[in-house]
Order: sequence, then C-alpha cells, then structure tokens
Amino acid sequence: MILRQYESKDGTAIAGWIRNIEELYNWSADRYCKFPLTGSDIDENYAPMLSAGKFFPLTAVRDDGRIAGHFIIRYPDKSDESTVRFGFVIVDPALRGQGRGSEMLRLGIEYVRQNFSARRIDLGVFADNVSAARCYGAVGFTEFGREMFPMPAGERECILMELML
Repeated sequence: MILRQYESKDGTAIAGWIRNIEELYNWSADRYCKFPLTGSDIDENYAPMLSAGKFFPLTAVRDDGRIAGHFIIRYPDKSDESTVRFGFVIVDPALRGQGRGSEMLRLGIEYVRQNFSARRIDLGVFADNVSAARCYGAVGFTEFGREMFPMPAGERECILMELML
C-alpha cells in the first residue's frame, strides 16, 4: 500500500463506502448532513480548505492500483505547526478487519514524520465507534480526553487521541 494525494475521482469510491447515515456521521461528524453522499460533495467540501492551505487529503492505494482508504491531515491551529490532525479516516468496507486501516495509519504517521515539523498527531473518534478507536490504539494513539460533540441527532461522546512523534 502507498499514499498519494487525493484526486477528485477518489471521491466517488469513498462516498460509496458510506452505506448508511450512521457511517456518514462516524466518518464526518457533522461536516456533511446529507445522505447519500457523492464524490462531488467531498470535492466541494475540500475545495475551500485546499485553497486556504494547510489541508492535505491523502488516498491509500493497494498494490493492484485500487484505492483502499482515505484520510486528511490538517493543522487544527493554523498558527501552530507542532500539531497536525488526522480526520475523515475511512477504509473500504471490503477490507475492514484485515489490518488495512492500521497499515494506512502507519503510512500516514510516517508521512507526517517526513513532510511536517509536527511533534504530535491528534484525532477524535466517537466512543461508540469501538473498532475505529481500537485501530487508532493499535498504531500508538492514546486517549488524552473526552468531550461531548453536538450532532444533528443529539450529542455524542468523542474520545480525543494523540500520538507523540
């Protein structure tokens, strides 16, 4: 598996991996309040962030050329380059449970080490998304806090995780 820059054509596949509203909210929190999602929706969401800078969407590609996963790297505080945040982390449902998510995250961690001056990566995962939280823990992320996150259907508990580089 390798990482490459997100391309507009990836959006259609990624949107197709989101099979229901629960998966949409697990993936995007409240950033998209529309289901089903389309590749164009993803492109439209990313466009202003890309033009503003400090936003880096990546796609994981398998050896056979098919995409396996996706996530973004961004600076949660644009004036502080010591921390980057992983977000919109998703793996093709056909590949889940096979270690592909961990593999993609390890590649992402190495990508940060090689391309950023950050000393810390953080992320948030909903507490009831147990498999995702377990995956993050498996690659070295640890919990540093919890917060309630407002969602369209009510508040959800979010686990805040970090990895020191």
